[in-house]
Amino acid sequence: MEITIHSAFLPHDDADAALAFYRDTLGFEVRGDVGYNGMRWITVGPVNQPGTSIVLHPPAAGPGITEDERRTVTEMMAKGTYGIITLAATDLDATFERLRAGDAEVVQEPTEQPYGVRDCAVRDPAGNLIRINEIR
Repeated sequence: MEITIHSAFLPHDDADAALAFYRDTLGFEVRGDVGYNGMRWITVGPVNQPGTSIVLHPPAAGPGITEDERRTVTEMMAKGTYGIITLAATDLDATFERLRAGDAEVVQEPTEQPYGVRDCAVRDPAGNLIRINEIR
């Protein structure tokens, strides 16, 4: 039995800013951009990995979410404590410089971690934490 990662979900609070960050700054291709009731779901992914995607979705748009839960999600997004994803790059320094040039909020410059990973961290326009590990 083979199991793969098909998609991960991250919230966005500004579809155009999310699209610009993931498409223009990270270089991901857009695989879908669907609107419904004034909301947008955008699917992006690495060009060379057609089977793996990130779905950028309106926060707390799911059925059954209470107003209190919606408020909590919005507060956590504002603090940058809601969505997290870890990516990997063969050239961490070049990737980091591309993100910095694209005005990503820098959380951590490339660093050799004591647990054996060299990585950096930024936030996307919605505050989601993006860690990027160096592929060695």
